Amino acid sequence: MSVSLSASQSDLHSSATHRTRRRYAIVGCGARSQLYQDAIETIYNHHAELVAVCDRNPGRVELARERARRNGAVVPAGYPAGDFSRMVRETRPDAVIVLTIDAYHHEYLIRTMETGCDAITEKPLTTTPEHCQEILDTRRRTGRNCRVTHNYRYSPPRTQVKELLMDGVIGDVLSVDFHWVLNTIHGADYFRRWHSDKRNSGGLIVHKATHHFDLVNWWLSAVPVSVFASGVREYYRPETALRMGLSSPHERCHTCPELERCSFALDIAGHPGLRPLYFDQERYDGYFRDRCVWRSDISIEDAISVFVQYDTGATLTYSLNAFNAWEGYTIAFSGTKGRLEHSMAEQVYLSGTDAIQGAAEEDGVSTRIIPMRGTPYSVPIWRPDGSHGGGDRPLLDDLFAPSAAPDKYLRAADERAGAYSALVGMAANRCFETHRPVLIADLVHGLEPPAYPAMPSRSEPLPMPGREALQD
Repeated sequence: MSVSLSASQSDLHSSATHRTRRRYAIVGCGARSQLYQDAIETIYNHHAELVAVCDRNPGRVELARERARRNGAVVPAGYPAGDFSRMVRETRPDAVIVLTIDAYHHEYLIRTMETGCDAITEKPLTTTPEHCQEILDTRRRTGRNCRVTHNYRYSPPRTQVKELLMDGVIGDVLSVDFHWVLNTIHGADYFRRWHSDKRNSGGLIVHKATHHFDLVNWWLSAVPVSVFASGVREYYRPETALRMGLSSPHERCHTCPELERCSFALDIAGHPGLRPLYFDQERYDGYFRDRCVWRSDISIEDAISVFVQYDTGATLTYSLNAFNAWEGYTIAFSGTKGRLEHSMAEQVYLSGTDAIQGAAEEDGVSTRIIPMRGTPYSVPIWRPDGSHGGGDRPLLDDLFAPSAAPDKYLRAADERAGAYSALVGMAANRCFETHRPVLIADLVHGLEPPAYPAMPSRSEPLPMPGREALQD
């Protein structure tokens, strides 16, 4: 629990501890920034301090500063986005946390590393191969650290899957079948926000699926070599609105004449969490958080299929659907000794609200092993408490705790892991246009494999499957 301090006490506290606490600045003060700000200012305040916040919207900068007051922390300095360099010069952060719109990640990551600071970014690393190359080149030239917060790796059930694969329970993984579905609460929300313009987000295949591709890369301890994909927008279209009895799409929910007839409507002005963060700040930047999900100018896909070939020879068949009746995923690994099936159902979530993002449903996680010609059995689940399947808190420990324990799973992701996960989505975007396979090596050069845990040797002797199934 944080303790409120008077202004004079805060100044004294800051003076006495700033030399031992790691200093952070945050760029981008949207909903996701609150996780990092609260962690720094409460849980890890003996080891970390937030010295500055920066955003293009001055209203959200002031909201972040007010949040610091409520956290009982020293109020960070606030800067407009155009004063990023001055912020770094004046506040001297050790690391900058980049939480902007995806298309601007590269700009702030590059500037951060060039000023001598370490960089931490939300996924995806960036949205285009060209910007990815710039980040990789800057990282190599400056020698600074660049972390990508792939929190899904830290989710206990997903870490448990990694443990089983590392232990060789199903032998060498030869193929992966992975399906991720978003419901029409969370899934629809991407079509309201800035994500609905592919120039901002790279589409769901980059913004959202980079989580999933990183999981598979890490689960397999392998890197993708080639990608083939197709993607369409099937559901979030004007035609769907007409079929549901609406007269047409409209600009936004707040001014929609058919508000009461559309179950997708978002009452942003009446929502206690969304109003102060977005509706009340519209006067500064004109950003509408509640745009119509049926608009014709949406440029991202809502139904995607991808096929990936890995350097180990393994293949991935992947799909993403953003208009499903439930939320979560199913994945199956087929190996030389058997099959591992894993699934998670997630709770309803809307960004910027009090709902827990990516929280697992009660009894919504299962993992099953099916030995080759053997009897299937269920694995007791490592409990997933908290947001993102229980992954956020262990990630924050890894980022902000002063002496993290050695991690045999190597869950910390750097720019190499961030690049490989995002590049699968970028390659898929190119496939959508060309209808041809894409080689990852044709998108960037000089990208080395990330540090992944060792997997069982793919040349060790294999047991002959039992004869039982042949006796029937």
